[in-house]
Amino acid sequence: MNSMQIRRTGIAVAAAVLLPFSLAACSDSSGDTKAAPAAAGDPAKADESAPADATTMDQPFGPACAGVPKEGAGSFDGMAKDPVATAASNNPALSTLVTAVKKAGLVDTLNNAKDITVFAPTNDAFAKIPKADLDKVLADKATLTKILTYHVVGQKLTPGQLGNGSFETLQKGMVTTKGSGEAYKVNGTAGVVCGNVKTANANVYIIDTVLMPK
Repeated sequence: MNSMQIRRTGIAVAAAVLLPFSLAACSDSSGDTKAAPAAAGDPAKADESAPADATTMDQPFGPACAGVPKEGAGSFDGMAKDPVATAASNNPALSTLVTAVKKAGLVDTLNNAKDITVFAPTNDAFAKIPKADLDKVLADKATLTKILTYHVVGQKLTPGQLGNGSFETLQKGMVTTKGSGEAYKVNGTAGVVCGNVKTANANVYIIDTVLMPK
């Protein structure tokens, strides 16, 4: 009997010692199972995607942006270092605009202005105007100045502000903007083909049609 009692006592003691460890192991295993989804869940993915979205909103956009040089003074990085008239002179797609700005004597005016927005017509935009009419305008400094300053707003406009906006220009007329995402129109006719281009003193929205003061 003493032997049996000793054996039963030993078994009971062993069970008492091992049971807590067994329960603890089960508890840890269960905890790991529940914790795993939280570590790899959607919140982490959302955190990773948020900065990318924010960065995208601050970048140039539009189909014509693909034609901007990747390097050098005419690239987006290069233009960001120069004032707007100088920056435009380094972009091949804006050579007609630059010629017009020089003829109007507005290079210093634009380069020295602070925090402006320029709606910059491409060479193709100027090509829509009959050559005889364009030559006449380029030869008339007063008219040319009115047209060019109508493309300039005295504040830096973000893409978000273009959604449904109305802004006074340096010519004192008003331009209206509408759109969303990467599609915007100015005065209902000119499309933004490369927007949110930064220069040292301006935000530039390259457009496919020359704006005419009303």
